[in-house]
Amino acid sequence: MTHRIIQPEGWAPAKGYANGMLSADGHLFVGGQIGWTANQTFEAHDFIGQMKQALKNIRAVVEAAGGVPEDIMRLTWYVTDKAEYLAAQAEVGQAYREVMGRHFPAMAMVVVAALVEDEAKVEIEATAVISKK
Repeated sequence: MTHRIIQPEGWAPAKGYANGMLSADGHLFVGGQIGWTANQTFEAHDFIGQMKQALKNIRAVVEAAGGVPEDIMRLTWYVTDKAEYLAAQAEVGQAYREVMGRHFPAMAMVVVAALVEDEAKVEIEATAVISKK
């Protein structure tokens, strides 16, 4: 098996990038996911709603590659408003657990001035290791 592009079924095509790349040894690299839906529409305009959708998008890519959330080894978060993130810690934890369960991989958070999509408040990228079954 060579490297394989991972694109969840029904998603609008990615332009100029891949949503996921799966290596022959099971390493899955999930491109930065923002809080838009499969058709690239923002339904949520608040931080928690966008964060939850971004995590759902990551989960969809992992599952399209044959994995489960527990296969995720690393998450890197990019947020545009540190104060908004810190003010919502309880909601962040609850929303995270709703999507990912009680699996907490290595994580980093970076505060950025902006993201490419003007409406995006958060972007999250992931690395997973999917075992061959």
